[in-house]
Amino acid sequence: MEASTEEPGPDSDLAASKQGHDKSTEGVADKKLCVTSSASTEAVNPSPIHTAPAPDTMPAGESAAPTSDPSPTNHKDQEGDSKAAPSAELANCSLDNEPIVYSNYESELQMPEIMRLIQKDLSEPYSIYTYRYFINNWPNLCFLARHAGRIVGAIVCKLDSHDSHTKRAVTSRGYIAMLAVDQQFRKRRIGSCLVLNAIRAMAADAADEVVLETEVTNKGALRLYENLGFVRDKRLFRYYLNGVDALRLKLWLWPP
Repeated sequence: MEASTEEPGPDSDLAASKQGHDKSTEGVADKKLCVTSSASTEAVNPSPIHTAPAPDTMPAGESAAPTSDPSPTNHKDQEGDSKAAPSAELANCSLDNEPIVYSNYESELQMPEIMRLIQKDLSEPYSIYTYRYFINNWPNLCFLARHAGRIVGAIVCKLDSHDSHTKRAVTSRGYIAMLAVDQQFRKRRIGSCLVLNAIRAMAADAADEVVLETEVTNKGALRLYENLGFVRDKRLFRYYLNGVDALRLKLWLWPP
C-alpha cells in the first residue's frame, strides 16, 4: 500500500497506504508497548520480541518489480526529528490531562470513523471492501488510539504464511497495511505505540518478520520505522499511481 507524504514529524501518521520501505534491527525486544486504561496511561513491558540482525541491505539504486499484494500500506505516522531511543520516546503516551486509550478493533460500528481518519491523507482511495478485507480477517491486528472517546490513531495489519529459511516449522510474515494518526495528535508518539502493539501481536502469532511499503519521499515515516528497527529491503519504482517510488521496509523478529 502506500505511505502518505506528511511532514517529517515524530508521530505524524502514515495514513492508509501502499507504502514504500538501512539500519540494524535492534531494540524491539526492549521497547515498551503503550497500553492505557480509560483512567490512566502506562507503558507495559511486552513479552520479549526477538529481533535478528538484518542481512546486507540492497544497493540504494536497485530496482524491484512491484508485488501483486493488493494490500494498502499508507503510513502517515512520522516520527519527526527526534533522535531519542524508541523506549525513551514511548515512556509517555498521554496527551495533556486526557489519556490516550489503546484497544483492539471491536465492531463494524467503528469502521466509518477508521475510514475517515485514514482517508484524510490517502493519495489513492480505497473502497470499504479493502478495509473489510484486512480488518474482518485480522481484527486482532487492528489497534485504535482514542482521546476523549474519539479515534485519533489506527493501525491495520495482516498476517500470511511465507517461505522462510528458518528452522521453525511454521513461519508467518506480518504486514502493516495502514497507519494513520489525526493531524492534531501527531508528534505525540501515538504512531510508535500503535506499531509496537501490532508487532507484539504479530510476534505472538508466530511471525518471524514484519514488512511494509512507504513512499521514498515520506521522510517522517522512514524515520519512525527505522527508529523501531526496520531496514530498507527494496526500492519499488513507480509503485504508486502518482508515479512515486516506494521503499519496502522489513523488521526481522527471529534469526533467519
